[in-house]
Amino acid sequence: MLTSPSDPTVFQRRESEARSYCRGFDAVFAQAAGSELIDAEGNRYIDFLAGCSSLNYGHNDPDMKTALIEHISGDGIAHGLDLHTEVKARFLSAFETHILKPRNMDHRLMFTGPTGANAVEAAIKLARKVTGRTNVISFTNGFHGVTLGALAATGNSYHRGGAGIPLSGVARMPYDGYMGSKVDTADLLEKMLSDPSSGIDAPAAIIFETVQGEGGLNAASPEWVRKVAAIAKAHGALLIIDDVQAGCGRAGSFFSFEDFGVVPDIVTMAKSISGFGLPMALMLVRPEHDKFGPAEHNGTFRGNTHAFVTARISIEKFWADETFQDQLAQKERIILSGLAAISEMVPGARLKGRGLMRGVDVGSGDLAAAICARAFDNGLIIETSGPNDEVVKILAPLTTPDTVLRKGLNILMDAVRDTTTDMKFAAE
Repeated sequence: MLTSPSDPTVFQRRESEARSYCRGFDAVFAQAAGSELIDAEGNRYIDFLAGCSSLNYGHNDPDMKTALIEHISGDGIAHGLDLHTEVKARFLSAFETHILKPRNMDHRLMFTGPTGANAVEAAIKLARKVTGRTNVISFTNGFHGVTLGALAATGNSYHRGGAGIPLSGVARMPYDGYMGSKVDTADLLEKMLSDPSSGIDAPAAIIFETVQGEGGLNAASPEWVRKVAAIAKAHGALLIIDDVQAGCGRAGSFFSFEDFGVVPDIVTMAKSISGFGLPMALMLVRPEHDKFGPAEHNGTFRGNTHAFVTARISIEKFWADETFQDQLAQKERIILSGLAAISEMVPGARLKGRGLMRGVDVGSGDLAAAICARAFDNGLIIETSGPNDEVVKILAPLTTPDTVLRKGLNILMDAVRDTTTDMKFAAE
């Protein structure tokens, strides 16, 4: 007997227990457009998850979709290893013209395997090759992927425990604000690296996210980022900024660091770099550090030809001038206003994040999960983050219309109100 396409029992029978997001959203999704997902029964949901920031430009952007269909129907290259192709040339030219040159960046692009973790692996390997050192400095609550090299730089104990072997080659330091407002952790890093008896080996690289996506939306200050960049340079380490989640406009500008006055030696990107949710990852590297030999960091899918098509459209459509970035500032104000009202409903709650990578720390993973579950029941897809999943995290598509953004925030506000009321009655 054939299973109905909307019958969820097939997932329970045949899909691994490693599945995660689907556990919180009890639906079988069939269609998506813009900022909405539609399940097999026709129910519509506002999407405040956006493929964990892989869909910054929404679902099925019509211009990207048209270009991709034309490419496929015209027998365009489907898989090209790292061969020269017309679509790769067009993407590289668009990236050079609209992203690199306006920001005075001369970085080269290296296409890695199609995940953010693989871009991080490449970045760490390259830093070690360039410097001849092995140690990498990463930070508390950082998340850089779950392959072994990236996992060593990741802080979360649950994910680290999945490795099955010791994770080495990384020294962890406290992120900005980790030790409270009175402790400058950049000064602590400088002290440790300057002291030959600190026990911290000279690093090949210092890697961090300017906004820690999975770590709880901790946002580093511009001053801290500048200090760490100067420390890396002074101690002969490459500065790696992981922009896998915070990049492509999520933090308010194309790169999350571009208003901070720093230019990293290496930048890792994935998620929304394809513009359409297609798998694609890359590493930006300063020319003087471009030291890998041919195929030294290899992979069959290093460069997704279909993703080149949609990525070029996303850059030309959204980043050719400042119009889109100006619109992001308005949407950030809407999100901040909504979250401020929500935070007042939960004692001790506080706002987290930067740009359109925002959330509210409600102080409890159980409370945050209950809020997200209630929101889903009312037509909003939203998830949590943080070391104890205590942050309700908004990652709405950057293209979400203001009216839809406000509607989603209202659903979230109702979910917070109903959940806290229910818990109060239960406690009594």
